[in-house]
Amino acid sequence: MEKAKQYMYDYTQYEEEGKGPATMVEDILADPAFPELTELSVGSWGNAWEESCQPILDQIVDHAADFSHIEKLFIGDMDYEDCEVSWILQGDYGKLWAAMPRLKELTIKGSDGLVLGQVCHEGLEALTIICGGLPASVIRSIQEAELPNLKKLLLYIGIEDYGFDGDAGTVRELLEKADLPRLEYLGIADSEIQDELTQVVLESKFMGQISTLDLSCGTLTDKGGALLLEKLPAYPNIKKLDLHHHYLSDGMAKKLEGLSMEVDVSDQNQPETYRGEVWMNAMLTE
Repeated sequence: MEKAKQYMYDYTQYEEEGKGPATMVEDILADPAFPELTELSVGSWGNAWEESCQPILDQIVDHAADFSHIEKLFIGDMDYEDCEVSWILQGDYGKLWAAMPRLKELTIKGSDGLVLGQVCHEGLEALTIICGGLPASVIRSIQEAELPNLKKLLLYIGIEDYGFDGDAGTVRELLEKADLPRLEYLGIADSEIQDELTQVVLESKFMGQISTLDLSCGTLTDKGGALLLEKLPAYPNIKKLDLHHHYLSDGMAKKLEGLSMEVDVSDQNQPETYRGEVWMNAMLTE
């Protein structure tokens, strides 16, 4: 029996059959395969830029006993053909934490309307938020979270135009105040200020405990690369460095590959100049 399955609606189901976020959980529960699943992915729930996923979240909470076997949950698992990431209307996860005590991994795509609430979960091991811009309010919820067994934290910071209303200080405060004693994978990614955030991460208390550092998908330049070359040799605990999608020079990329760890410097990009200004883009924004 399959252990993972995605549920989604196509255009015909949404427009002609009346399917949408209000019917998604009903259809999931009616699926004979559902009781055997451990991984559940919710893709397009119809018109995701006009209707939020809140009914899905609410009904999962209402049917908490039926979802108690789910260990991995992905809400918003869709690509741009279904809905641009910045348009996905998310919801309030405040009641989900208590409703799914066996949940080990949660992935959320989209940040418009996203509320995490008071995050408290004994068993959660991985939290990933993929978006074009992460609101400071969501970052603060993670900063104050009670996640004693979290091993992986991956946050797409994004840009101001699509929801990021903080700055490097916001991320610094997150890393100073967050209590994540078992963290092994730290990802602060997809930022247009990736060099600044690289310095913030390198100065954080988590550097001595993590084994994977993910600074990918952003505008990392040789300035950030030089910081990594200087600081990372002091942390033999770090075994993997993910920098894919970057603006490093060939020379800097080669130097970083020489570090005594696995280094991903794929997807090199070149800055663009327009009317005398230099432009660099994070990988995922709109």
